[in-house]
Amino acid sequence: MIDLYFWPTPNGFKITIMLEEVALPYTVIPVDIGKGDQFKPEFLKISPNNKIPALVDSDGPDGKPIALFESGAMLIYLADKTGQLLPTAPRARYQVLQWLMFQMGTVGPMLGQTHHFRNYAPEKLDYAINRYTREAGRIYRVIDERVAERDYLAGDYSIADIATWPWILGERQGQNFDDYPNLSRWRDRIKERPAVIKGREVMKDTRPVGDPAKDKERFEILFGDRQYARR
Repeated sequence: MIDLYFWPTPNGFKITIMLEEVALPYTVIPVDIGKGDQFKPEFLKISPNNKIPALVDSDGPDGKPIALFESGAMLIYLADKTGQLLPTAPRARYQVLQWLMFQMGTVGPMLGQTHHFRNYAPEKLDYAINRYTREAGRIYRVIDERVAERDYLAGDYSIADIATWPWILGERQGQNFDDYPNLSRWRDRIKERPAVIKGREVMKDTRPVGDPAKDKERFEILFGDRQYARR
């Protein structure tokens, strides 16, 4: 059985979608990042970077429990465990891995900054908003061009698509899907997958509402000094 330490964010949805795609049973353990659950000692033992998601698989590679943090590592682990969504042939495998690394190193960090400065920053800094919105547009163009002549990022549907899809949010990132027709078709194609629909439903009724920038305590936990306290 897999215990998934989760909160409904793009990175969290990567793993619920993956688990649904490969049909592995799992238990969701909520980690309310708006209340500071990510800083609890018991969670830090599993995820020392104090970020969700994380997982514990009671049936690890050697038959013993294994704990993992970092969503990209978790996707590779689950793909290898099940023999799904990551090819074993070297050339095809590296095609998937390079697009997974593109998501981990570029898509997530840059679009995360776009979210922050467009939607959450207490001061509207034109330089930061313009910089990250333009970078979001560049990322969208990379994806749009990549899927112009193929259905998915690495040819067949894979963990690269699962990792990238939850981060493509359009208007919240200052982007209009009409400007990226190939990306839009790719996004819609994935959106209709039964496992994606089911993975996105996890904790649907407990998702936070309201703007964290207007909730002083929540903002402090998510973006303030609590992030940087010595532990």
